Parts: sequence; structure tokens; C-alpha cells
Amino acid sequence: MERSTFLKIMGTGAVLACAGCGLVGCSGEDEPSPVGNAGPVDFTLDLTVAPNGPLNNVGGSLTTNGIIIARLSTTEVVALSQACTHQGTTIQFRPSSGDFRCPNHGSQFSSTGTVTQGPATRPLRRYNTELTGTSLRVFS
Repeated sequence: MERSTFLKIMGTGAVLACAGCGLVGCSGEDEPSPVGNAGPVDFTLDLTVAPNGPLNNVGGSLTTNGIIIARLSTTEVVALSQACTHQGTTIQFRPSSGDFRCPNHGSQFSSTGTVTQGPATRPLRRYNTELTGTSLRVFS
């Protein structure tokens, strides 16, 4: 086989292999998993510590461990995966409406994680929360 023929075959194969990888990576259909949480989620936040302070107020929110946590009322706290199920962008809590929105393409999610406006088609993963005094447990 001539060198030029060999290089053409190898070059075409490499291009096709790389294109296939790129197409899989752009699908955006798989729900991104929380950062650093390959297994079950179970952590507790001390609400007296300054970084967790926003959760002391209704409408406050924060992100940690790949999860967005928001205080909906004096007794209700919700925890959802922070990555939009469309393309993985970090979602934001909107205290005025009590829902979540992706700043990239406008997907919106209810406080239960249900999609209320696309382009996302799959809900956010919801985690259990348990508020006891100044301690908030988030778990799967």
C-alpha cells in the first residue's frame, strides 16, 4: 500500500471516530449527575455557618455538592440537582415565583423538579430534606 493511500484511510478513520464522539457528547439527553456524588447523597448543613446563611431566610438559596437548595417557606426547603437536564448548565432559583430557571436556554422547573417550560424534557432529580432547628439534612 502506498503511503498516501494509507494516510487517507487513517485520516478518514480518525475524523469519523472523532465526529462520533462529538455527537454523543452533544446529545444533552442524559441527566447530569451531581458533582462528586457518584453514590447516594447524605449530608447535613449547619445553618449557623455563614456560607449556609441564605437558607435562614424564605427565598434564600445556595448550591453545594452539585445540588441547589432553596428555602420556600419557614418550614419547607427543597433540594434539586443543580444541572439542567437539557445541557447541564447550573439552574437558578427564582424566589418571586418559587421555581427554577436555566439561564442558557430558558428551561423552567417547578419546586418539585418537573419541567414547566422546555427545551428540557426531563425533570431535575429531587432530594429529600429534613430541617431540624438550625440543621438541614439533604439525602437521597
